[in-house]
Amino acid sequence: MEPGIKATKERVVTDELTAKAFGSGELEVFATPAVIALAEETAWNSVAGELEPGQGTVGTRIELSHIAATPVGMKVCCETELTAVDRRKLTFSVAVYDEKEKIAEGIHERFIVDNKAFQEKADAKNN
Repeated sequence: MEPGIKATKERVVTDELTAKAFGSGELEVFATPAVIALAEETAWNSVAGELEPGQGTVGTRIELSHIAATPVGMKVCCETELTAVDRRKLTFSVAVYDEKEKIAEGIHERFIVDNKAFQEKADAKNN
C-alpha cells in the first residue's frame, strides 16, 4: 500500500447526529463524535480494498480540530488522504466541509490487523 489514496464521503446532518443526541452538548448541530466517526469511516473505507483477505484496520489515534458548527439538514463531506505508511501503521490527513466552509481538519492513524485474531483477543477479556 502506498501513500496517496484519497476518498470522500458525504452525509446529511440529521437529528441523530447532533451534539444533543450524542450527549456531547446541548445544541442541535453536527456533533464532534459524529465528525470523528465520519473521518474514521472515510479513512478505513479508502484502504479496505488494498488489504489482504482477513485483514482490516482499527483506529488508534485521531487529532481533530472541529472549527465550525453545521446545522441539521446541511450536507457535510469528509475528505481523507493516506499520507504515510509505516509497516502496519497508516496515517491519514482529514478535512471536513459543510456547504459553506471547512468545519474540521486533522490527522488520523489506523493499524492493519488480522480481524479474527484481533476479535479473539478482545473477546478474551470476557473470560
